[in-house]
Amino acid sequence: MIRGTNRIFVFDEFLPEERRKYLVVIIYDIVDNKRRVAFAKYLLGFGVRVQKSAFECILPSAKYEKLVRGIPKLIAEEDQIRVYKLTSNADIKVWGTVGLIEEEEVVIL
Repeated sequence: MIRGTNRIFVFDEFLPEERRKYLVVIIYDIVDNKRRVAFAKYLLGFGVRVQKSAFECILPSAKYEKLVRGIPKLIAEEDQIRVYKLTSNADIKVWGTVGLIEEEEVVIL
């Protein structure tokens, strides 16, 4: 079990917009099982499930926009979705069995 682990997501204001990455938190309440499963599968393409109805993602602007554009196609009027795009430094503390998401650095040689 992870307890009280700290991680700070640092937003670099000096990077150009197209190179910035954001911590994005999505929480949802979807009544219909079929829509809820489809929505969760969609979110898995962007980030990590941290609770039954909550995902965390570290995304560049283009991928964030793609995430947001796809949401209306998957939900109905009675569903509730909240997307938080954190644009400043975030101090994250977690307790439980889901670890912290880490930003992946890809280097191509």
